[in-house]
Amino acid sequence: MLHNKSYLKRGRGGKVFKAVKEHYLRDDIWCSVECCTICSHTEPILSSIPAKTKLVTKPHYIIPDTNVFMNQIDIIEHPALQNVIILQTVYEELRHLSLSVYNRLKKMINDPNRKFYVFANEHHRDTFIERIKEESPNDRNDRAIRAAVKWYATHVKQIADKGKSLEIVLLTDDAENIQRAKQDGLLAYSVREYVEGMIDTPELVDMLGNVRISDNKDKKIVYEEHLSASQITNGIKNQTLYQGTLNISMHNYLEGSIQNGDIQITILGRKNLNRAIQGDIVAVQLFPKSEWLRAPTAVIVEEEEEKNLAEELQENCKPKEQSEEADSDLFEAPQPTGKVVGIIKKNWRPYCGFINKQSVKGSSTSTLSENVSVYPIDRRIPRINIRTRQAQNLMGQRILVAIDSWHKDSIFPMGHFVKALGAAGDKLTETEVLLLEHDVPHQEFAQQVLNCLPVEGDLWVVKDEHLQRRADLRHLNVCSIDPPGCTDIDDALHVRQLPNNNYEVGVHIADVTHFVKPNTPLDEEAALRGTTVYLINKRIDMLPGLLGTNLCSLKSKVDRLAFSCIWELSPEAEIVNVTFTKSIISSKESFTYEEAQARIDDQRLQDDLTKGLRVLNDLAKKLRARRMERGALTLASPEVRYKLDFDSQDPIDVEMKELRETNALVEEFMLLANISVAEKIYKKFAASSLLRRHPPPTAFKLDNLNKAISAFGLTLHYETSKALADSLDEAVLPEDPYFNKLLRILTTRCMMQATYFCSGTFSVHEYRHYGLASEIYTHFTSPIRRYSDVIVHRMLAASIYDDEVYGSELIDKKKIEQLCDVLNHRHRMAQMAARSSVELHTNLFFKGKTEQVEGYVTRVLKNGFVVLVQKYGIEGIVYSSDNSKTKLNTTASNSTSLIIYNSHDNSLDSITGDGKKISIKLFDKVIVQVSVDEDLVGGGAGGMRQKLKLELVKPVVPGLSVSNDTSTDNNEIIEENNYNNKKDKRENTNGGRKKKMKIENM
Repeated sequence: MLHNKSYLKRGRGGKVFKAVKEHYLRDDIWCSVECCTICSHTEPILSSIPAKTKLVTKPHYIIPDTNVFMNQIDIIEHPALQNVIILQTVYEELRHLSLSVYNRLKKMINDPNRKFYVFANEHHRDTFIERIKEESPNDRNDRAIRAAVKWYATHVKQIADKGKSLEIVLLTDDAENIQRAKQDGLLAYSVREYVEGMIDTPELVDMLGNVRISDNKDKKIVYEEHLSASQITNGIKNQTLYQGTLNISMHNYLEGSIQNGDIQITILGRKNLNRAIQGDIVAVQLFPKSEWLRAPTAVIVEEEEEKNLAEELQENCKPKEQSEEADSDLFEAPQPTGKVVGIIKKNWRPYCGFINKQSVKGSSTSTLSENVSVYPIDRRIPRINIRTRQAQNLMGQRILVAIDSWHKDSIFPMGHFVKALGAAGDKLTETEVLLLEHDVPHQEFAQQVLNCLPVEGDLWVVKDEHLQRRADLRHLNVCSIDPPGCTDIDDALHVRQLPNNNYEVGVHIADVTHFVKPNTPLDEEAALRGTTVYLINKRIDMLPGLLGTNLCSLKSKVDRLAFSCIWELSPEAEIVNVTFTKSIISSKESFTYEEAQARIDDQRLQDDLTKGLRVLNDLAKKLRARRMERGALTLASPEVRYKLDFDSQDPIDVEMKELRETNALVEEFMLLANISVAEKIYKKFAASSLLRRHPPPTAFKLDNLNKAISAFGLTLHYETSKALADSLDEAVLPEDPYFNKLLRILTTRCMMQATYFCSGTFSVHEYRHYGLASEIYTHFTSPIRRYSDVIVHRMLAASIYDDEVYGSELIDKKKIEQLCDVLNHRHRMAQMAARSSVELHTNLFFKGKTEQVEGYVTRVLKNGFVVLVQKYGIEGIVYSSDNSKTKLNTTASNSTSLIIYNSHDNSLDSITGDGKKISIKLFDKVIVQVSVDEDLVGGGAGGMRQKLKLELVKPVVPGLSVSNDTSTDNNEIIEENNYNNKKDKRENTNGGRKKKMKIENM
């Protein structure tokens, strides 16, 4: 049936014409009930025997409205809820209201065990309704939902006539909708009414959202009212308000900041944060310059929160003692501060945490519902109040909670319990926590995804038919070089000398796109995951193992499909030409970095493969030298590798990652391939190429670093990347070989993040990759573990093959831009998850241990300083105030000296009993005692939130340092570190071996 709707429309030239919109209505859309013989089902989804409850005593199907999905998605996700009908009206509304909720629902629909069916009510002849005059879109949709419920109720009664007794239940929290449904003779209940009737799953009651919990007995207004959307829009347009993503400090949960262009605005205090949460997009009003920040803030320790909460809420949360700091030259200019006046977009998500034992008031046998507080694992997230009947059972466990609301008269947000994750301290539980906290998709691959894999499974082989459009390169001496134990081998190399004495060098990359076709469930899952995530003890793959570690992996002694980038290079590594082709290769050897290095170094080996490695190494050195000459940066990061026990997988030893020439060999050719491919795809897709850019650093951070190193007579110039690279090369202290690497680590932290972007959304001069000194760059070389590379492979294929068929996903600028946003998020989260995994295993490694080790000061705060322990690649805070829970073992019992912050020198100073001045500054060498603190907030003896505890040993600061049980050698090292505050300018000399970080991921 064709339904027409006509209306008048004015064209560009002002001419009015009649437009007709066609809407097709059908009578063959199935109900999908398994026992229905009226509909012509082929694969019905809804069970013939759905569940009953205490409330609805007959078998029934559920039809929720839109708001139920929006506000109670955690309830819907519970496996107890099955046989759910999702109306097209609701499904489309969700897609526009919340993409995250839509995707969560989509995952449930794709799970055949859940029995979720999407009913196209807007195209069914008996359920489609017209919007009547003066009816709001929301009221029309509510009426459409009731019409669909009524049709289903009538339809299943016809099935009941054949011996089945079935009901349809409308779930809605809209009282008016319930009333109108009942007037129509329909069964309609609120979510609370319904789940209270599910007596076999009492935990569902705890999961109900929108429960108002009061934590402010005096009912005083704690926070300012947020501005309206129109006021925020006008303020941003008039430049009286600034928009940005809120980033809360890891050291101080009451300090946030936003970046707006070149301006970074700091937001201090709970009132000024005004209910904004980490990751929210907020509107910020700037304070007058007289109230801007002129000195670093203090570290906030969890225990201070409860003690200082009442008085903190009474304060204006503006920087204090500005008059004393006004003459400080710590910051070249005062740092802008402001307050949040509105939240443009909330970034709320489920949070992992633990119940504060002190908030549980009921007896150990109580099952009554009570209000409790949950401390999130992420210290940047405020405490969340929930109501639960399971408080006693949940103590000592990691739990997942969600925020429902945060009213202006409530100190903390209100939320609800989602699920228990497991016992705190258990390694599997803690790994699950860090994956959830960093939004890493880690569920098993769905059957729809696995159905996209080759039916031959691991018996799949390259056949003659695959030679079509492919170069047969199986005769070449191709080899791969990877870390030990690598099974997802993305890349391989070959080299051979040409008759003209030039070299043919090939980079061969796994042809993932042969298996991952666009717009398939496999492709959608890879796009959702975005990247493979590497933890200390496990890997979360982007692709199913059959592809990632087998059919796509360029393993040796087996034919594999590849995408090859082949150059002709002169003996001086200058590019003569470059070609691209799909290919078939057969790797002759899979080397580790160490094995390849040993081959290169052993001059007794003169086989073709080894000689090829030497040629590649020589060419890589020349490529690197040319790249350095252009201004590429050699940055650094403190990386370590844990050795795990074979059985328990607990860390038993730790070592610094060793970088060899072969690491640089692979890196140089991967960089060259990425640049060559970027240039190629940009010619074809000028407006929609997926590229990667790295903006130059902001002056503010590097200026502060410059001030710190000026004491050594050093200066960083950063007008260009070349100037910065040269400055870093010259910044060497002969008496401290580690200084240069430490400076590179701190310089790395001043850098902006490299990000994916769509070429049509930036001007050409903004494409530049600052760190690599390249005018254009992309990611091509790791499609097994990065979805960005999959898209780039498709673009490259379209660029070199005229008959390549591709869809709008490669030319739609908006889609590429949205994909880049997702990939940037996944990339950041993967990095943070990896760091959290290191932190988890560091805590396991130091559990029950105490060790005194050498470290360097990397940041000075008002009441503490951050120390990098290079031996273990870890950082932690040494608190300089008694506000921390650290119990100080003083070395001089009669000492009354305190350590105080010196704003002029950005140092922490103390005077000993004999009048000697001790100062702790950036770059100072110290000795610290490392242990694990398990007796933290909310946990008591159970250690609900473990963290590494660093305590100062040397220099000896009365009232702060712990006793020293190390040898005098360590004492002498520190004594030689100029703690007498002399600011002698050291002579600058070049030299010193510098370790580099792997920059192919930049």
